[in-house]
Amino acid sequence: MVPEVHQDGQQMPTVLVASGFNVRMYFNDHAPPHVHVIQGSREARIGLSPVNVLSVTVMSRSEAARARRMVSANREFLLAKWVELHG
Repeated sequence: MVPEVHQDGQQMPTVLVASGFNVRMYFNDHAPPHVHVIQGSREARIGLSPVNVLSVTVMSRSEAARARRMVSANREFLLAKWVELHG
């Protein structure tokens, strides 16, 4: 995992690249378990349990829905990464 620096200066490792999205997690993020799905300058924050769109920044509804489906398809892997990073 290579950490990226988010716009607020915190490090976010990319844990998955799929369907044209980079899926990232903050090292010391808050509950509930969620990921930041990045595509260019667009971002969707998506919960992992249940899988739902929590917020979007400059991302269309259709892209956010596509990101949610990708997260849903990789949910178990992403939950395991959340536990690995957050205990």
